[in-house]
Amino acid sequence: MTTDTSKPGAAPRPGMMQRWRDSDIWWSFTHSKSAMFAAALLAVLILTAVFAPLFAPQNPYDSAQLDMWKAELPPLWQEGGEWPYLLGTDTQGRDMLSAILYGTRISIVIGLTSVALSLLIGMTAGLVAGFFGGFVDNILMRIGDITLSIPTILIAILVSTVVRQMLPADLREIGAAAVLVFAIALSSWVQYARTVRAQAIVERNKEYVQAARLLKVPARRILAHHILPNTLTPVLVAATLNFGMAILTEATLSFLGIGMPPGQPSLGTLIRIGNQFLFSGSWWIVLFPVVQLCLLVVVVNVLGDWLRDVLNPKLR
Repeated sequence: MTTDTSKPGAAPRPGMMQRWRDSDIWWSFTHSKSAMFAAALLAVLILTAVFAPLFAPQNPYDSAQLDMWKAELPPLWQEGGEWPYLLGTDTQGRDMLSAILYGTRISIVIGLTSVALSLLIGMTAGLVAGFFGGFVDNILMRIGDITLSIPTILIAILVSTVVRQMLPADLREIGAAAVLVFAIALSSWVQYARTVRAQAIVERNKEYVQAARLLKVPARRILAHHILPNTLTPVLVAATLNFGMAILTEATLSFLGIGMPPGQPSLGTLIRIGNQFLFSGSWWIVLFPVVQLCLLVVVVNVLGDWLRDVLNPKLR
């Protein structure tokens, strides 16, 4: 038998879902057709990529399932197309729909992981620089200035090439995804560091932080429980927008031949392979991966722009 400990006549506390539905963010989302459409399309792209084995006619990474006799088949609605190759096949007999779904999965995983790693590096550097200041701040920010002075793609190319050469030959293809994540993260952490540093400088001078320091609260606890939560809003917006940029960076590196190998193609690898046959009549090999990449990046950027407008207090 349970007893109700709430006060007589008091209204019941709303649950988490109810509070979310009553929030300004949910109201803005439900009243923005572009945000709802982008979210729905992004959900479809992610779900079809995650559950690719359920939708793909073949596993494009399994060479035993590839049939060279079926190479360069046109899409199903074109003359010469065959079922189940809905979007046709490439030069290795790989089903294009299967390759795109599996490639989208790789691109999304690399994008998310690289953003998470760059967030970790940037937020840590920004918190330390903004809270302690002085020599530590100068060193970290000068490193950031040097990083910003070099184009992002060049940093990613340099890091990817150096790390790949440091790996043993038999591990280069296996560790290609990890190398890409590391390269993209090292080229994009500065934005988070500067954002968090600026907010940390503001927060460290407030009364509650000064009181915590007088009470001898450890610096790591002040950073984690007091300053960090106040920096999450701008960082979340930046991470959403940089997710699309990370996918594009991965596609660029793979297109240049220093990304994912042909045996485990991402969208960028598929575009690089298809680009070689663009003028031979096999247009579908490059067109469909390009369309998929554009859709993925556009919907992420639309959601990022919407989130930035919603969380901007000046626009409320």
